[in-house]
Amino acid sequence: MKKLITLLTFLVISVSTLKAQTANKIILTTQDFLKTLDAEQKSQVMLSMDDSLRSKWTNLPLGLAPRAGLRYGDFSEESKIKFHKILSAIFSSQGYLKSFSIMQVDDILHELFEIQYKEGKIPENTIKMIRGLNWDYGNYFAAVWGEPTADGTWGLKFEGHHISINLTMANSEYSLTPLFFGSDPAVVEQTQYAGLRPLSKEEDYGFWFVNLLNDEQKAKAVFEDKVPGDIITSPDRPQWISEYRGIKGSELNPEQQKVLHYLIEEYIGNLETQKAEEYMAILHEGGLDEVYFSWIGSLEPMKAHYYLIHSPDFIIEYDNVGFLDNANHIHSILRKNNSDFGADILRKHRMDHNHN
Repeated sequence: MKKLITLLTFLVISVSTLKAQTANKIILTTQDFLKTLDAEQKSQVMLSMDDSLRSKWTNLPLGLAPRAGLRYGDFSEESKIKFHKILSAIFSSQGYLKSFSIMQVDDILHELFEIQYKEGKIPENTIKMIRGLNWDYGNYFAAVWGEPTADGTWGLKFEGHHISINLTMANSEYSLTPLFFGSDPAVVEQTQYAGLRPLSKEEDYGFWFVNLLNDEQKAKAVFEDKVPGDIITSPDRPQWISEYRGIKGSELNPEQQKVLHYLIEEYIGNLETQKAEEYMAILHEGGLDEVYFSWIGSLEPMKAHYYLIHSPDFIIEYDNVGFLDNANHIHSILRKNNSDFGADILRKHRMDHNHN
């Protein structure tokens, strides 16, 4: 028994130490990034933790939703290198690479419409409107809320068209939700980048899973509703869904549960190792039995479809709609209950601070 207690104590200390090391790396890389900025840039990027914009988000392009902070395209090369270090600290390699693939797709999307305009497929007034949306690899904004230190509270937002990354830290505990990734097009069909799919597994694993269901299971999981034009927890709607519907994990066979697990892992696996393991441990503690899956729309790619993975602890949403009958525009989000913008860790910080 003494050996078991010693082992458990060692494991707890090891996990705690690793989490602290990860938090410290995020803090140090953010501090290093800030050191590359001049005084004017710092005044743009460093904002108050109490600013209401910290807990607001949008995936709209810059032309429809101006952002606070410092524009990525205005970073020096040194600043860009240091900022990449921050994202490498908070994401796994897959999450990091998805981020910049999505940014690259903004340039591709702009190019695709210019090609259509030159071919006479879209009129002058339409291309003017599209240019006004300001799709561009550089049109993403970074904001640092508060002072990045090991004690106290601070946050970081990196946001633009189809990306909203929201880090909140309090006493080296941190949250990374809501995390929004989108891609338009979902699969690039022209230019030298033809075939590029930044969010490929989110789509592929979804179809893999839903098509593993038998007819009786599909009757529970697949709904005849109109495919939502966006995720249900979009910025202008309630940020949590209280009603559960669809098929429960307890109603799946082992193979189906495994593929559902793959799909969930694809979202959580975007995060750095320690945070991903923490979230997966929460999922496993509750068990897949209490996870609900629902689907709306086509069971074939390139036609509008949507799915929701919903448990007491997490929401994962995916929506793929487009123009006419060609669904090629993905929105997706990962949320943790009571954790968006660090609500849980900030509450704990306030309680500890008041108690002290």
